[in-house]
Amino acid sequence: MILKQQICDEIENIRKELIDLSKKIHEKPELAFHEYSAVKNIVLLLEKHGFNIQKGIANLETAFRAEYNGKGKGPTIAFLAEYDALPEIGHGCGHNLIGTMSVGAAIGLSKIADKIDGKIVVLGTPGEEGGGGKVIMVNEGVFDDIDYAMMIHPSTSNIICRGGLATRKLTIEYHGKSAHSSSPEDGINALQAVINTFNFIDHIRAILPLKANINGIITNGGKVPNVIPDYASCSFSVRADTVSDLKVVVEHIEHIVRSIEKFMGVKADISKTLIYTERYPNKIIAEKLKENIAQFGEIMNYPKPNMKYGSSDIGNVSLIVPAIHSYLKIAEPGTISHSIDFTKAAITDKAHIQMIKGAKALALTGFDIFSDEKLREDIYEEFHRAVPKYDESDMK
Repeated sequence: MILKQQICDEIENIRKELIDLSKKIHEKPELAFHEYSAVKNIVLLLEKHGFNIQKGIANLETAFRAEYNGKGKGPTIAFLAEYDALPEIGHGCGHNLIGTMSVGAAIGLSKIADKIDGKIVVLGTPGEEGGGGKVIMVNEGVFDDIDYAMMIHPSTSNIICRGGLATRKLTIEYHGKSAHSSSPEDGINALQAVINTFNFIDHIRAILPLKANINGIITNGGKVPNVIPDYASCSFSVRADTVSDLKVVVEHIEHIVRSIEKFMGVKADISKTLIYTERYPNKIIAEKLKENIAQFGEIMNYPKPNMKYGSSDIGNVSLIVPAIHSYLKIAEPGTISHSIDFTKAAITDKAHIQMIKGAKALALTGFDIFSDEKLREDIYEEFHRAVPKYDESDMK
């Protein structure tokens, strides 16, 4: 199709600009909600190509919305840009590529906006690495006028329709009573409460829901060994197959903490992060992406039945709008995500070649959605059939 070829040609025309953007984001890694340089560089490129920018959406300084209007009042398609880095290792998850792919896709589509009945949007979504930027944006209504959402994540293999686990983090602080270690009976040992928490969690693993996982660390265990700690704390990452299962696991942990309070005489405070829900990638959109990226020599596969899943705040988006979060190979199998090796892989020539392919595939898939009313109907039929509805009480 002539228009599809034009989209690809337009992305080729800005190849250098996109690679420069990726390099700028990569060379200055910024942590969650502090991605000022990344946002500045992304916005400058989008403004250069005629996008209207709204900064600081959802009361987040480094969140933004960039939009380009087509010729009519058709659907609104959002390409999701991530750009936060990891502590110490930088872009070990390749967010420099994610953000740039979405920007490239949107710009490519914008060049034929006069042929598109709808609106092209880039949503800048900060703080994916533990901050829950998309969760906040969902809660603040940013996605209320979005009809479809798409992104591609760099990986060691090409995958569509990979799910994700529901997750949240719990921090537990115990308050006891200090005493000298020569008279431990005069104190209430907060560290012992932490240790018992780990022990009790190990005892209940057999009754946890399928796929549930709890991993924790001690974040404060006292100051000196000859003093009974009056304060100690620990933090746990909890994952489960669904939000419903996650709720069960968290309730088990809360019961353990309250039992330890009674057993040891400590006082406990429990704080919880936002919930990243499980993920529901839309198969109809993913199949279109698979079809489009195949012309660039990339064959997309479905996940293996025994594949282990992580978590991402894209899950919350997939609950309210048809969405995909596909994976594109930039490094060889064995390269571990969230590692220095992946940080290095995310800036190679190969990674940028793949990034351009990803941008084209996203743009072409967006064009298919804009152009095909039956496709849009099929996407929403699947969405309404496959995606559960959670209420506010489930997310507390």
